[in-house]
Amino acid sequence: MTNQPYDRKRCLSCKRWGGKRRPGSEPGAVEYDENDDKGLCNEGPWHGTLRGPRNACGQWVMWAALEPLQG
Repeated sequence: MTNQPYDRKRCLSCKRWGGKRRPGSEPGAVEYDENDDKGLCNEGPWHGTLRGPRNACGQWVMWAALEPLQG
């Protein structure tokens, strides 16, 4: 598994990204499998397109599983 900090505001940590992921074992990170790292954008500006974990857009919204990190 690979980690990416959620504060980079990339697709991986956006609520609209439909790829496989989980909150990271390190605080403030999201884990994903580099060999299975694509997901559809759901209702965002790239709706219906396949996006990678490092893609970004101007309408990022934090994934709900990460909200406790904002405390």
